[in-house]
Amino acid sequence: MESNRLDRTVKIIIAITMFLLTMGIVFGIVSYFYFIHDLPSIENLKNYRPPTVTRFFSEDGEIIAEFFLEKREVVSLDRIPHHLIRAFVAGEDARFFQHKGLDYVAIVRALLKNIFTGEIVQGGSTITQQVVKSLLLSSEKSFPRKIREALLAFKIEKYLSKEEILYLYLNQIYLGHGCYGVAAAAEDYFGKAIEEVNLAEAALLAGLPQAPGKYSPYNHPEQARRRQIYVLNRMVEEGLISHDEYMKALQSPLKTKGKQNPSVENSSHFVEHVRRYVEEKYGKEALYKNGLQVYTTIETDLQKVAQAAILAGLEEIEKRQKYPPSDKSSSLQGALVCFDLETGYVKAMVGGRDFRKSQFNRATQARRQTGSAFKPIVYASALDKGYHPASLIVDSPVIFEWEDRKWKPKNFEEKFFGPTTLRNGLTHSINIVTVKIAQDIGMDYIKDYARKLGISSPLQNDLSMALGSSGVSLYELTKAYAVFANQGNSFKPIFVKKILDRDGNLLEENLPLSHPGSSRNEERVISPQTAYIMTNLLQGVVQHGTGWRAKALGRPIAAKTGTTNQFLDAWFIGYTPDLIAGVWVGFDEERSLGENETGSRAASPIWVNFMSKILKERPIREFPVPEGIEFVRVDPKTGQPTSEKEGTLECFKEGTAPPADKAFQPLKISTDFFKSDYNLSIRSQ
Repeated sequence: MESNRLDRTVKIIIAITMFLLTMGIVFGIVSYFYFIHDLPSIENLKNYRPPTVTRFFSEDGEIIAEFFLEKREVVSLDRIPHHLIRAFVAGEDARFFQHKGLDYVAIVRALLKNIFTGEIVQGGSTITQQVVKSLLLSSEKSFPRKIREALLAFKIEKYLSKEEILYLYLNQIYLGHGCYGVAAAAEDYFGKAIEEVNLAEAALLAGLPQAPGKYSPYNHPEQARRRQIYVLNRMVEEGLISHDEYMKALQSPLKTKGKQNPSVENSSHFVEHVRRYVEEKYGKEALYKNGLQVYTTIETDLQKVAQAAILAGLEEIEKRQKYPPSDKSSSLQGALVCFDLETGYVKAMVGGRDFRKSQFNRATQARRQTGSAFKPIVYASALDKGYHPASLIVDSPVIFEWEDRKWKPKNFEEKFFGPTTLRNGLTHSINIVTVKIAQDIGMDYIKDYARKLGISSPLQNDLSMALGSSGVSLYELTKAYAVFANQGNSFKPIFVKKILDRDGNLLEENLPLSHPGSSRNEERVISPQTAYIMTNLLQGVVQHGTGWRAKALGRPIAAKTGTTNQFLDAWFIGYTPDLIAGVWVGFDEERSLGENETGSRAASPIWVNFMSKILKERPIREFPVPEGIEFVRVDPKTGQPTSEKEGTLECFKEGTAPPADKAFQPLKISTDFFKSDYNLSIRSQ
């Protein structure tokens, strides 16, 4: 009886056990299919393309800017030092090369170690699991997610080699301070390329994944040091380094100092201009995620000189005008832009005093009244309307009336000189002469001419436009002068030489003007003869007019100053056969620079400071004389041909010189003629 009862009990237990086992198997199978049905695909891991850093380079190869959502540089495994790989394996997953995705021994060991120390010093997750967590799953902490993580880890181990998993891990892992991957961290923490990282530095990096904030060498150097020692000890325990290597690494000083790149700060306004262009053309995602390589035209040495020249010039004005301390370093602003005339490259751009305080680019975004700096456009218009440098215009009082209003333009020194040649009118920036020329040739014609030269800002539709009443950007006006410097050809200044995608494929290329394939960037808008005569006239402004400070450079220079009413704005734009640069000085608000702070006094010293340094090593060149130009000796007061002893050489388009008898035949003169001083006998004011 008891035997039967025992048999029945055993059968019941076996039945229950079988039932539970069956239910467990069924539950396991159902759970397995439940968890795997929505697992993310691992196939994309073969084509790992995470967000990477877009870098801007200067023409001389300096990195001048980086844009990213995740600061990362993807590097191949063969670029990463073996001791760095071993440090991460020792610190994060010592049995990485033995397990199949999960390391049960490590889980138990980590649990005991953490209980013993009273804090989390060791994790149980494998490198494979960390790859899963970073690339395939969310950071949610839950039991179902851990199951999915384990399943994916097993799948990845079958799908990828250990080297491929390490490649993903070392490029993907977050290491603090916005750095993803070992290459970005090496540069940020040590200012080194990944290949240059030593054992001590590798151990510090390998200690970061568990808690990048807690072990930051910047914020918590002592804890970072303890973590580094822990990694080095693990490397010794695992036989990955010798005791001597361990001791040498312990004694190695750690210099956690990122790369110092002053080019980034000096080039900020230029960089922002290019950033806007790249984002507009390629999109925000491409800029911040796709790791573009943007090669710009800026030269870091020239940019540094430009920034220093602006700051020195503004400080000199502040000192001279004795601005209150509260006004200094905040309100007075300056801008500078420089183009290379042979290539069309923008070599330097300063958009303001301090980009950190104001990102507004006063070289490209500000539109200010130009004053007399606009006059060369009027005079160039006149040359194409039948005027020539010896044309006479009467400098005398004039009143313009319309409806019930009157306008009586005045000269700067409120003097009148009677009959005046066109050359003298520009050299001494005589307002009345300019206004009378503008009235004669018509404002619509001048406006169209300005558009042809590249001025796109709205222009006043009255005679005051001739005296610079319209708001124009420094970039526009400098580009317009460049037409004179470039033998009548306009061009779109080049900020970006080329852009490559993350794989090195060419997305765009902007060839220099001198390259045969770049003609699409250049257009003939005025004749070479008109352009040359304007250059010659602007040389006179330097030799005998308001641009006199530029004579200090001791080479051919064409330039013009500009000053607006009440000294609100000061301008200086000038060029050599090689380079053109424009300078503007003023306040953002409507406020005077101070008494007598003209373009000559406030802006031209900045230009001279800048150009004297960048032209120092360049050979002196003369402005080329095109075909179709002739020279006649004229009386500088009357503009009429005169004898050789009494006159000065004046340039004309062929057939436009004043009538002369046989004694005064036009001369054809080459550029070599001007290697001696071209001295114009012009009346001083």
